[in-house]
Amino acid sequence: MRKLLLLLLLMLSLHSDDKYRLGEGVQVGSLPFYVGGYFSLDYIKKEGETKYSIDDVAILGYGNYSKFSYMVELEYKEPYSYTDRGSQTYTEKDSHLYTERLYVDYNHDENFMFRAGKYNSNIGFWNLLPINVLRETTSSPKSTYIIFPKFTTGLDSSYTSYEDGGLKINATLQHNDSIDNDDYNNYEVDKHYGAGLSYEMNEYTFKINGGYFHTDYNIKKEDLYYLLLSAKYEADNYQILTEFGSQKSQEEYTTKYAGYIQGVYRFTQSHIGVLRAESYDNKRDNISEEIMVVGYTYRPLYPIALKSEYQFHSKEDDNKLLFSLSVLF
Repeated sequence: MRKLLLLLLLMLSLHSDDKYRLGEGVQVGSLPFYVGGYFSLDYIKKEGETKYSIDDVAILGYGNYSKFSYMVELEYKEPYSYTDRGSQTYTEKDSHLYTERLYVDYNHDENFMFRAGKYNSNIGFWNLLPINVLRETTSSPKSTYIIFPKFTTGLDSSYTSYEDGGLKINATLQHNDSIDNDDYNNYEVDKHYGAGLSYEMNEYTFKINGGYFHTDYNIKKEDLYYLLLSAKYEADNYQILTEFGSQKSQEEYTTKYAGYIQGVYRFTQSHIGVLRAESYDNKRDNISEEIMVVGYTYRPLYPIALKSEYQFHSKEDDNKLLFSLSVLF
């Protein structure tokens, strides 16, 4: 943690500007490079257990120059947690600094873009919002991390057409080990080939993603295939978002289905209500479950989120209450 605190102090000394706004970072001298970050504090209460944790502490570096843009994100993932189980309490620490994102984009023109490095896989909607404060719930749906690799270390290319709405096609290629492969990513991946198609028309956006990846799961090497269908409706004061998909090996379905539908209603810019229903059938781990999430988010400023949510699980012992404070700076 001391290393990160030193980085934060350095960041704040790089550039003094009265126009600084929370969430936009600070410029490194006169270079086309900005440094910012975020953190999240969590509280979780379930039957027989209470947990306090520093969930995320991260430094972001980003900018653009000419046709290039770039991003680096270094993160401490749950560097500290304290759990109380009544007769037993314990503390966990993880001082490893992980590389969550590290990539360069080349924007050839308004239609073609090329990316190289480690990035959030261009799949669905939820996976493209990796920072807690930018989402309206602290938790993420199960489907967002059991069907496909959350991260890709390789190449991505996309073509966007703006005629008659917006049509976007992207292709993903990885044929190498991932950065922080076995410690941070949801799957240990050394191959990932995927493609996606999205279409935007007025308030509606539809996406389909499919692909193949090779992974080690519990020391077992597997070839896995995934398909995800996504849709979003965005109005002035509410949003409806859904994603539904499955995963299979060459022999059988490893996740027969997993998906969610979420509604977000903005009472004001600062007060947001959330309702989410999830369901999944994970054949590999023999887990089938339904979850209902009811949440409320208060944003005194957009880069600051105070969130609360209660999760109702079909397995009642897993019911839980979550609170979090997250800040982007």
